[in-house]
Amino acid sequence: MNKDIIIIGCGASGGTAAQFARKTDRKSSITIFEKGKYPQYSKCGLPYAISGIITSFENLIEFSAEWFKNAKIDLLLDTTVEKIDKDNQIVIAKKSNEIIEKTYGSLILATGAMPLVPEIKNLKKNNVLNSGVFTLRTIDDARKISSSIIKGKNATIVGAGLIGLEIAESLFKKGMNVTIIEALPYILPNTLNKDMADIVFKELLKNIEIFTNHIATKIKTENEKISEVSIKNNENGNEKNIVTDILVIATGSKPEVSLAKNIGCKIGNTGYISVNNKCETSVKNIYAIGDCTEFYDFVTKKSVCIGLGSIAVRQGITAGINAAGGNYILPDGVLQTCTSEFFGIEIASVGPSVKDLPVVSGRFNGLSLPNYFPGGKPISIKVFVDEKTGKIISAQAVGDRAAKRIDTFACAILSGMNVETFKKLETAYAPPIAPTLDAEILACDVVSMKLNRLR
Repeated sequence: MNKDIIIIGCGASGGTAAQFARKTDRKSSITIFEKGKYPQYSKCGLPYAISGIITSFENLIEFSAEWFKNAKIDLLLDTTVEKIDKDNQIVIAKKSNEIIEKTYGSLILATGAMPLVPEIKNLKKNNVLNSGVFTLRTIDDARKISSSIIKGKNATIVGAGLIGLEIAESLFKKGMNVTIIEALPYILPNTLNKDMADIVFKELLKNIEIFTNHIATKIKTENEKISEVSIKNNENGNEKNIVTDILVIATGSKPEVSLAKNIGCKIGNTGYISVNNKCETSVKNIYAIGDCTEFYDFVTKKSVCIGLGSIAVRQGITAGINAAGGNYILPDGVLQTCTSEFFGIEIASVGPSVKDLPVVSGRFNGLSLPNYFPGGKPISIKVFVDEKTGKIISAQAVGDRAAKRIDTFACAILSGMNVETFKKLETAYAPPIAPTLDAEILACDVVSMKLNRLR
């Protein structure tokens, strides 16, 4: 029986899968085909390498080619997989002019995603982005952005999600004048509710300009380089031209699923590869992980696309172990716990969008320390609970140590805890560290009172 393992893609999920496959099976052949020229590196760190906080792009590489070699994992960089013969379990790849054919016992698809670029007039020439227009997905993308930065010049970001705001901070730190264009009525629409996002919005306006409810319609070039971007107000149709030297598109991504489609892997409602809790696809002996996949949400059980590195790594562990003959199962859905920080503002959230769910919510705005103790920082927490059961299903935080507070809510959601139990949680207290009742407890108190009044 062929136990050889092939992995297509050496991002966070693919590289992790290879490592855990090797830990599970010390003898079988493990091969990674990676179309890029770098081994496993942190895509999440790219904005910080642009800003200079991370001093070199090479520092983003987490596992070098030498590391994979020492682990007896064959890593083929600059190698594109052209076809998968699922009947004979053969992968056909191309490296330069060399055609490589290799059989497998288990195949892991970690093909990732590509930037989603909206329709903007004159954005491309001969199907290539005009000079001064960028997306951010790879180290090479980041290098191009970095080499185009000129202190005192103007930069425009299309998209006010996590990546858009991280890029905005990076360019601001390099001395550029930054403007953000967001098509929806408020920033961070996939992470926070409007009232929580507005806290961040007001702080951001101290450093950058933001146009919400606007779309970029076209760009103007001079000497074959971007000079202006035209934007339109979604409400009244008014148009405005913004002088810009750099335009970065940060409007999300779309999955690389062509190989999966060609071999009959089920593609879910989101357009991503559908996998189960063992990261198996609908095709025998083939797994899929990372940004090309969908799994289901822990609370709603509805399919959601995977776009977080933390989940991709957990999928990598799962697929790597199972492809090597082990038995590893993911939790019963993803929590979608995420966090970021920009312009000194920490944000975090956990749980699904509650737009169509019967929930009761409560918000508390307070300080990270007792009122009498100097140095307390603002913290706002919003909690959502199921209207019938009182179970915590989602939470958001903006401010001091937001991520650690959201981690506590992640534990509560995973364990099915209700708000009445959570509000009795005994949290650590000392005046220079935390108040007697932390903001997360007081937010749950607000929800509890609302829920009791409703009942």
